[in-house]
Formats: sequence, C-alpha cells, structure tokens
Amino acid sequence: MNIGMVCYASVGGSGVVATELAHALALRGHTVHLISSEPPFRWRRGVPNMSFVPVEVPPYPLFREPQYLLALATTVARVAEERRLDIVHAHYAVPHATAAYLAYQMLDASCGRRPAVPVPRTVTTLHGTDITLVGSDPSYARAVAFSIEQSHGVTTVSESLKADTIKSLGVLHEIRVIPNFLDCTEYRRRVDPELRARLCPAGECDALVVHVSNFRPVKRVLDVVRIFERVAREVDSVLLMVGEGPERSSAQALARRLGRLDRVRFLGQHQAIEEIVGLADVFLLPSELESFGLAALEAMARGVPVVGSDAGGLPEVVRHAESGYLLPVGDVEGMATRAIEILKDDERRREMGQAARQRVESLFGAERVVGQYEAVYNRVLGR
Repeated sequence: MNIGMVCYASVGGSGVVATELAHALALRGHTVHLISSEPPFRWRRGVPNMSFVPVEVPPYPLFREPQYLLALATTVARVAEERRLDIVHAHYAVPHATAAYLAYQMLDASCGRRPAVPVPRTVTTLHGTDITLVGSDPSYARAVAFSIEQSHGVTTVSESLKADTIKSLGVLHEIRVIPNFLDCTEYRRRVDPELRARLCPAGECDALVVHVSNFRPVKRVLDVVRIFERVAREVDSVLLMVGEGPERSSAQALARRLGRLDRVRFLGQHQAIEEIVGLADVFLLPSELESFGLAALEAMARGVPVVGSDAGGLPEVVRHAESGYLLPVGDVEGMATRAIEILKDDERRREMGQAARQRVESLFGAERVVGQYEAVYNRVLGR
C-alpha cells in the first residue's frame, strides 16, 4: 500500500504517533511518504520504504501570514499524483484533514484533463486538541466538522474523544477508536546509574518524581509542583520537569515560593525523554483533560506507576489501583498521598510497575494496534 502521512513536526502526541505509525507501516512493507513542514521530532533516517516530503510555503506580498493550508494541500496533491498514493492519512482535523480534502478535490477535478491517476482515499485521526480546543472555537468548529465528515475514514485515540467529537460537533460520520501504541521492544526500564546519580545524588535523594508535558495550562503543571511539595515533606525526593511551554515560569516561581526550587529540576525539551522517564519512581500527570495520555503510556511501558487525574481518556490507559492511581482533577492532596504511598513501599511500587508494563504489552503494543489502521485503510479502499 502507498500511504501519505500528514502531521505536525512539533513535539506533541499527534506528531509522535503519526511518525511512529509511519515507521511501523514501512517496516511492514508499505511505502510511506511523511509530509510535514520539517522532519518530525521522532523522525528516524534510513528506514526502508519511507521518505520525508517537506511542505514549502513561499512568501507572497499580498498575504500577511504564510498560507500553510494552501501549500500543504498542493503538496499532498502533487505527492498523490507523482507517487500514486492509495491513502492520505491526516493526523489532526485542521489543517491536515482540510488539506487532504482540498487535495482530493484537486485530483478528482483534474481527472478529465490529465492522464488518469488513482485518487487516494482520506483517513483522519483525531488526537484531542483539534476537537477540545480548536473544534470548540466558533471560528473553526464548522471547518473542523466539515473536514471530518468529508474524510472516507475517521479514527480517534480514545472512547472519551469519540464521545467529545460527537457531542461538540454533532459529527455523524462513523468513528473507530484506535488507541495510541508503542513498540514494546524499544520501551524497557533501563536505569542509567550515572545519569540517576547526577539527578538524584546518593545521600541527598531517595526517589525521582517525573512530569513530561508541553506546560500548557491544561496540563496543570502548578498542581505538579504542589503535589511534589507535599511529597517532599515525607520522602527525600527530586522532581524532574521535562518540557517547555507557557506555564514554565509560573511553575518555577511557585517552586521558589514553596521553598522547593532546589529540589525541582527544569530540564527543558530533552531529546532522550525515554532515559529520563526510565529513571522515575512515580510519574505525575494531573491534567485537566487528556484525550489519551501518551506520556502516561510511555511511563507505564518502562514500568513506572502513574498518579494522575481521572479525566478524558486517561482511565482507558491507566488501570486505577493496579498500574497507578487516578483521582479527581485538582485533588492535590489525594494525588500526593497516593504518590507517597508508592514511594514508601518498594514492593508495591514494583508490583504496580510490572502491572503497568503488562497492560501496555497486552493492549497498546504496535503489533496489536498497527493492524487496526491497516484494516481501516483496506475498508476505505473497498478491499
């Protein structure tokens, strides 16, 4: 099968999943062309059957802003025509599904004027903020709903997001839930003693607490700091904050006010996030909303218990009281109490970590999930 994969290049769940799916499909013998503004965060060179196609947005004096949507639609149409794509898989509704629809219309309209080429079918995967943030904005809602409805196949990463899509946009299109996934052979708990010693010096620190996000308000990073402040009263620990975003300075200021800035390490964007997460004793994710919770999944795959909020799709990922604990949004005291319980009980921590790893292997492994995408492709192609 010949597939065009369209995604954002920035660090984030949709780009990570799209890139990993492209890699997995290429390794299964499909030809995949990844289309984006630049090579995505998880892009790996040298994968057979896989190529990267950049979207170039030329400057034009008439336009005040770069016209990425038009450039993307034109690029998708060109790649579809030149490389005989069967499928265009858009990750995110706007602008990617919109661009896929425009490309489909361009190709379909030109069939009578040019040598016949196959017009690819479009599949859209919704990841979260394209519905909960962009789709809820009246300026975009109609375009988001239209782009979804015009897709030949639609998937979401959780049952929670599927329900939100139907409720907020009134979408009538059939939606299939396909969860995010990991290549479990690459995700193992590998503790680097030297790295841990640097971040958690012996005699000064007994436990590492980790949070990874884009530090937007929805991630409630201030709650992360508040939870840790309570944990640090009971357990000699360090908090590693991995990521960048608008709430970073506020989180630093709060850690300073609480007298814990010396115990909170802001690591910024880290190329080897898996190394950091693999060191964790507890992973914190107290978000206002998680359409899935890919960061939690990656922590679980490394045998790390998760303490977070019971919001959105996170309960579909973390099994409460088995692979971690989920509490109401904003329950700082409750989350701190659960984190302390885990950190003070080595046997319980190991049991929860093992249960977390087993859950990932049984439900979210690449072998199980990638085949579900192949089934969607075959269905929209009428195979």
